Order: sequence, then structure tokens, then C-alpha cells
Amino acid sequence: MEFIDYYKILEIQKTSTEADIKAAYRKLARKYHPDLNPNDENAKMKFQQINEANEVLSDPEKRKKYDKYGKDWKHADEFEKANQQQSQSRGSSGGKQTNRGEYEDFSGDFSEFFESMYGSGAGGRSKQTKFRGQDLNAELHLNLMDVYKTQQQTLTVNGKSIRLTIPAGVENGQVIKITGHGTPGVNGGPNGDLYITFTIANHPKFKREGSNLYANVDLDLYTALLGGDIQVDTLDGKVKLKIAPETQSNTKVKLKGKGFPVYKKEGEFGDLYITYNVKLPTHLTEKEKELFTELSKLRTNGN
Repeated sequence: MEFIDYYKILEIQKTSTEADIKAAYRKLARKYHPDLNPNDENAKMKFQQINEANEVLSDPEKRKKYDKYGKDWKHADEFEKANQQQSQSRGSSGGKQTNRGEYEDFSGDFSEFFESMYGSGAGGRSKQTKFRGQDLNAELHLNLMDVYKTQQQTLTVNGKSIRLTIPAGVENGQVIKITGHGTPGVNGGPNGDLYITFTIANHPKFKREGSNLYANVDLDLYTALLGGDIQVDTLDGKVKLKIAPETQSNTKVKLKGKGFPVYKKEGEFGDLYITYNVKLPTHLTEKEKELFTELSKLRTNGN
């Protein structure tokens, strides 16, 4: 198996922290994502390598094994177990000792050991130990409307197209597992799994917090003072609202059930909270100034 330098792939150092690894992965994953590089086989291959490198280096245990065993890191447990058994066997049978009085270890060349596990060993022996494939990680970038309703998308991961159903109400940063869509197992072992992290951008008009939505709506001065009807946007279309006379700026109202779908609870929605922002008129005409002056006098005299 050809050695792949995961640190080089992510363009980081062996001393890099978990935060460094995460930042490097996100930067490179965006750069080489197949959706941004259609029909670019080199970008597709690079994207696969980036995901593979992140899968190993972002996991402290896997990273430790990779740093110690290199390309054979996936079989480190088997090596250590066999090494231990071999040492115990030599100890019980008076095996060969070193000058320091310690039993000689099966050491150094890990590749030789793994070759005996999977290929031809002494006398043509062959051990077909099954190993589970690697898990893969991928990011899916969506906007708020993409997860307002359940939908399907086709993703390309590790060179394969996957038809994915995205449930309404998926949260930003949420991770879902697609069983069996990681790398293939070894010697008939099970495939790894695919973990998809959702990165969901907020809507220009709405801020999402869980299943609730928040929005600001401007009111003109006259509607705020005298009351009236307005139309406001929701993610499900426009609704008509009645404005009470003398509505103050920063007044908040709740539209029940007009928020975001609750994840995996069909038919349930959060609420939409609207904050009114009273806008003062600008570029007044002379006549308007006269009228506002008269109104000010009436208010002053009235008090």
C-alpha cells in the first residue's frame, strides 16, 4: 500500500492542534468540493484525500496510531495483539533472549507483519482477517429554505453518488450517519459509515433559533400612530396583520406556528416572532413641516 502523508494533504504540520486540523479541513473541503469543481477529476480525487486525512487526524486515537504505524495504522490493534502473543509464547518456551535479558520482539518492519496477515506468509500461509472500512466525513452547505421542507439531494462522496433524503428542520451543525457509505472493508469486513455535517446559512430576512424564527418589520409613522393592516413575509408566504393604533417601536408579536419545522416531528412548527421598527418620514415638504409643527403645538397646549 502506498504511504499517504495526511499532514501534507491538509497542508499542516505534525504538531498541529485539533483546531488547526478542523480549520484546514474546512478550507480545503470548500476549495475542492465537487459541486464547485464539476467534471474536475483532480479536484474530486483531492476532495476524497482531504476527507480521508481529516477522518484520521481529527480522531485522537486514529491519529496516534497513524503517527506510530503510518500506512498500516488501521491494523495497529492486530499487530500489537499478535506481538504480545508472540512475546508471551517465546517467554513460556524459553525463547531467544537479548543481551539485556529481554525477549526479542517482533519489531520494526510493520509492513512485513501486515503482509503475513493478508498476503503470503511462510509456507504459503494466508490469514484473511476481516477489518471494517474507514468512516468518512463530509460537509453539506445549504440555505434555510433548503431545509424548510423534506427534500432529496444527490451527493458525490468518495467517487460515489448517494441519494440523500434531508428531513425538514435539520439544524446547523447537525451530523447524520449514512451507514455503509464509508470506505470498503478489508477481506470482506463491513464498510465504514459516512458522517455528514450540515452547514446552514441564515435567511436574509429571518434568524433561526431552534424551531423559532425572528424577523424585523418596518412600520411607517402613520400606520404606527393610527393603526391599520399590513402584510408580512413568512417562509410559507405572506400573512395579513392588524396593527393597533399607537404601536410603539420595538413592539413584539408572536405568530404561532409560523416558524420552522420541528425536526422529525411532521406537522409541528415553531413560532415566528416579529419586532416592529417604526420608521420616521424623511425629506419632508414645507407643507408637511407646517402640519407637524401644528400637531406639536396641539400636543403641547393639550398638556
